[in-house]
Amino acid sequence: MFVPPSHIGLLNLSACRSCQPHSPGLKETLIADMDGHTAGEPVDMNAVAVVSRRGWNAVEARDRTEMKNPAQTVIVHHTALRYCAHPPDSVSQLAHIQHMHMQERGFDDIGYNFLISGDGMVYEGRGWGVVGAHAKEHNFNSVGIAFMGNFNDELPSSASLSALLRLLHIGVLHGYVQPNFVLVGHRDVAKTECPGKNVYALLPKLRDQLQNQ
Repeated sequence: MFVPPSHIGLLNLSACRSCQPHSPGLKETLIADMDGHTAGEPVDMNAVAVVSRRGWNAVEARDRTEMKNPAQTVIVHHTALRYCAHPPDSVSQLAHIQHMHMQERGFDDIGYNFLISGDGMVYEGRGWGVVGAHAKEHNFNSVGIAFMGNFNDELPSSASLSALLRLLHIGVLHGYVQPNFVLVGHRDVAKTECPGKNVYALLPKLRDQLQNQ
């Protein structure tokens, strides 16, 4: 059983409040909004636009395992690859990551549940309710979300951080993530620099924002 480090603590989003509206910035053909909103409509913490697997031309997974319960832990990663902030670059990079995970590492699919680009777009990896391959020994009770880039070098954009907060709110709202989930960086559960020092340094602030929504 995973016991969070003492500096992490638990989050409870069972009584979250909505934040200011946000307008997605991607063509409608790529949008698969999780609450039925059309691209360009104002959305708040109760909605987030996600580019579906079909939208970025994902290869079909070899296999998938459903999670038995809502995720107890959200593990934040970085891809440690090229920074992406435009849809064409992001889609190209997603195809590269999926190929690397499936062909070089032998995964059944891209390892992450979701990925977030610098422009604040969320891309569906394995998606909600599916066991990922992103943190050994912790995949069966967690959701893995990766920022696209190397955040030992880059600084995460405010748009990408906002997208993470809204995505997690939706995960709780729809029962995919437990309200008292633990938010950690990959380095908290494995010997790695992931999610990069610049993302990791912001996790305490993100926990505070999640708690106060």
